[in-house]
Amino acid sequence: MRPFDDATRRNIAAACAAFTRLPEDDAAPALKRAAVAVALTAAAESDDTAFLLTLRASHLRAHRGQWALPGGRCDAGETPVEAALRELDEELGLRLSGTDVLGTLDDYPTRSGYLITPVVVWAAGSAAIRPNPDEVASVHRIALGTIEREDAFDFIAIPESARRVIRFHHQASLIHAPTAALIYQFREVLAGRQTRVAELEQPVFAWK
Repeated sequence: MRPFDDATRRNIAAACAAFTRLPEDDAAPALKRAAVAVALTAAAESDDTAFLLTLRASHLRAHRGQWALPGGRCDAGETPVEAALRELDEELGLRLSGTDVLGTLDDYPTRSGYLITPVVVWAAGSAAIRPNPDEVASVHRIALGTIEREDAFDFIAIPESARRVIRFHHQASLIHAPTAALIYQFREVLAGRQTRVAELEQPVFAWK
């Protein structure tokens, strides 16, 4: 159990600080920069700390109806941290600042041509969440205890790739990379492990 309090915030900030983030890949300039927020808040039905997971609106042009961390493409001249904070505001009505940022994880290159930077933030004011229906169908609070279960993730082989596909089991849903890979690395960071995820594969339907 990780109660949503100052002690947990300090512990997670320390875990992020102890994580050695990989330097940018030489191929990064060929990819479009994007950022997502691992936004930490209070769980809905317990004292545990949770992170926010969204279900993308069904009318969106890309990746409609899929599970995702709040985020999107970086605007021109915008840092990944700035983009993650802006997207939190635009998607969920959460206005946070740089002082709420606890750290960043490894960049994840996607099959669709993006380089995603995960930004871990402390969202103390999340009671005021207002999902934007133009982008978000629903928003969910996933307790950290959920992703720390031994059976929360699995890895499968597919004929189209030599890389393993990661899956996060959430209730009756299977959540895939990139979202599952980013959540998995965050789980590993919490445990003090320097686990890399860039080589974890996405399912074929997410390659476009």
